Amino acid sequence: MKDSNFLKENNGRQFWHPMTSPQDSIDNPPKIITAASGVRLTDLDGHEVIDAVGGLWNVNLGYSCQPVKEAIAAQLDTLPYYSTFRGSSNDVAIELAYELNAFFAPDGMTRAFFTSGGSDSVETALRLARQYHKLKGEPGRTKFLSLKKGYHGTHFGGASVNGNANFRTAYEPLMPGCFHIPAPYPYRNPFDETDPARLAQLCAAALEDEIAFQGAGTIAAMIMEPVLGAGGVIPPHESFMPMVREICTRHGILLISDEVITAYGRTGAWSGARLWGVQPDLMATAKAITNGYFPFGAVMIGGSVQEVFENNPAAKIGHGYTYSGHPVGAAAALACLAETKRLNVVENAAARGRQIHEGCLALQAKYDIVGDVRGGHGLMTALELVSDPVNKTPIGADVAQIVQETAYRHGTMIRISGPNIILSPALVLTEADASAILLALDAGLGAV
Repeated sequence: MKDSNFLKENNGRQFWHPMTSPQDSIDNPPKIITAASGVRLTDLDGHEVIDAVGGLWNVNLGYSCQPVKEAIAAQLDTLPYYSTFRGSSNDVAIELAYELNAFFAPDGMTRAFFTSGGSDSVETALRLARQYHKLKGEPGRTKFLSLKKGYHGTHFGGASVNGNANFRTAYEPLMPGCFHIPAPYPYRNPFDETDPARLAQLCAAALEDEIAFQGAGTIAAMIMEPVLGAGGVIPPHESFMPMVREICTRHGILLISDEVITAYGRTGAWSGARLWGVQPDLMATAKAITNGYFPFGAVMIGGSVQEVFENNPAAKIGHGYTYSGHPVGAAAALACLAETKRLNVVENAAARGRQIHEGCLALQAKYDIVGDVRGGHGLMTALELVSDPVNKTPIGADVAQIVQETAYRHGTMIRISGPNIILSPALVLTEADASAILLALDAGLGAV
């Protein structure tokens, strides 16, 4: 490996990082991570920190999950790759589809379509939704509805249904026919409504209004995250997703649950839809499906969609990826699913999530800079930082960087997204680890 000075000097000069400007990588050099074990990272300078980001929401089982590593190595020795396009398959992809259909059966899922990651899964779900309506003889159903503040990946379809201008404006015009309704976000919403239950009703009414305006017969699907993740960890009132489900059903609109973050235990339930007692028509999953050890994803397909495709001889799926059903990814996912169930990570996610959420509420009482704390459903927590708590004025990037750097020096990697501190650590986090995260966060907030 090149020496540390070479790596630091050449990082920003040699490649562009996602979600930042090329110049920023030069002006503000990133942490160069060289090793990881358990829930801890080690950087190029030998500094060890707890990873309170969980990789990027995906390392649910930590960095030392031996069964997954062994499964990857064994599969590389047996069948490192073969296509699952028409005319060929592989044994591990077949087994994985069987296990996933059983795992997601309570959500009404009956089939799996494999992808290379979350953005691919969203794109696949959007395409299948349009094709579903064509097969049913309603080709005019092409539009999509989604939530403002929602995040659905970086492909053109996903960017078009994204509800955050940061991921849209540089690439517009995007896909036509995508419309957004207000998110059930009590801290900031156009209704000035702070009661979550009442806000859920107002947002559902806005959905009804948009459907009436567009014409139900023109809409293919509503896509939503059960808990908005990258938009700032915004959990809706428990009544919201069931209301969305009922509205979609009544108008013949498919409901796509974007579970790229929320599936596999992150919310303290095995899926985000299950957390709210809802059965969607399609589910986009990825991230924790392989614990981040291999790029992989799966779109889960509900029974009503399955029947339309399988009962129509013209239902050729003209869509797929070179790495759909990749045998190494499928082997990793099988091992990951088995370990996820064996450890019953939902219980620990719920317990540690409560601990971190309560600790963040205590920090809110201590520091005026903490305008809002969101979470309470598994290991998904956000603190929204403000310079003026009365007017809810967001902090500047310079202040956020002080919090982040101070927390890092005190032993914790946190993620800053706009004015939000987002915490999404591994689901195998211990009570002591959670306490250490809170202490580092306290130090970061205290620094400003």
